Amino acid sequence: MMMLQHGSTQLICLTASSGVPLFTRGASKQLPFSVIGSLNGVHMFGGGQGVVLSCCETEGGGKVVCMVLVLGQDELTNVRNVERLKRDLRSCFSLIDQLLEERQEGIMGNLTYCADSLLPPNPTLLQEAVDGFAQAADSEFSCLIVHGRIAAATEKWWRLAPQEVVLLSALLRSLSASGSASCDYPVFLPQGSPTVAHRLLRFQLLPGADVCVLCGPTPSLHRAESGLVGRFWTPLVETLRDCLAVGERCLPGSVSLRPDVLALLLINRETRRSVSCVRTSTNHLLGDPLLPSKARCWELLKLFYIFSTTRYFTQEEILCALPEERAQRGNTEDFVLGFSHQPLQCYLVTEECKSYGLQTPQHQLFLLIPLSVPTFALRTVATQTLSDIVAATGF
Repeated sequence: MMMLQHGSTQLICLTASSGVPLFTRGASKQLPFSVIGSLNGVHMFGGGQGVVLSCCETEGGGKVVCMVLVLGQDELTNVRNVERLKRDLRSCFSLIDQLLEERQEGIMGNLTYCADSLLPPNPTLLQEAVDGFAQAADSEFSCLIVHGRIAAATEKWWRLAPQEVVLLSALLRSLSASGSASCDYPVFLPQGSPTVAHRLLRFQLLPGADVCVLCGPTPSLHRAESGLVGRFWTPLVETLRDCLAVGERCLPGSVSLRPDVLALLLINRETRRSVSCVRTSTNHLLGDPLLPSKARCWELLKLFYIFSTTRYFTQEEILCALPEERAQRGNTEDFVLGFSHQPLQCYLVTEECKSYGLQTPQHQLFLLIPLSVPTFALRTVATQTLSDIVAATGF
């Protein structure tokens, strides 16, 4: 499995011994040989002085960042053959590309360190099926992925480290995008099992709906596919279709959102789960040409989340981040140290929309709201939205 930090345009893996990039993804061109030579020199000089080069930036906005990848901790810390390692790393290119693409899509986990979730209309039936499927596969780790988000998972799956849940979800989205109906994929859990691989069995139930299980040597892929998938999931085909119908809204029909909510991100701080959506209905508000587009709403929602958590709200996600990222993000805003209390609400008014953040002991809610809504009404919109979602889903 992978622990990842990404820059604005480049993802580059460095060897521990020389500092020479092993591969580049997300960049328009490779680094010049002169830059690679300089990296090698800095790395060798720093190593002799007890200094580790963890990150450097180029004028074009690219970054060089150290990474740990799918091959396991032992193989990456004891590199015997760099060329062989380069070949082996190609197996994770699709995952890296997936993570790069998700920066523009409606997936927030890489930013929040929370599991992107979808709240199904029939959660009990799906939960029973996931638990039974895991038990039949001699495992305690299983989850159902719908539209790239977790719709149901076993208790032990939720107990995995937040980064592991986020990265496993990204890997499953990557495997699903490959078009295969099933696969047997070895993974290393960065915190739980960095040196011993587990098997990740993934099966497509319907287009857009996949179930997976983390297991040991048994069962075989064929036995799980022929004997277990049909047994637990064929009776739930209509339930799965109802779940798929929820779509990118991520909320069941029992939740009636106010028409003045353009986009939302709701985080459960206790379970480290999140739901997010941008309104795509034909609502008269969304027909307003002055309102931001769907893609722009996703971008604004992410920017407001960063604005709120770096200035006002508790940043639990920093506790889950890599040490280098904790240092970088922990120093982004020092004026928060001047507060004598923990802020619970904040808002921002721009030329495109109004944004409102609300924090409770259990939740964080971030909203985008049209400029036509009076500023004094933002708090009411936020509190009612939070109450409606929690009352209808128990999230």
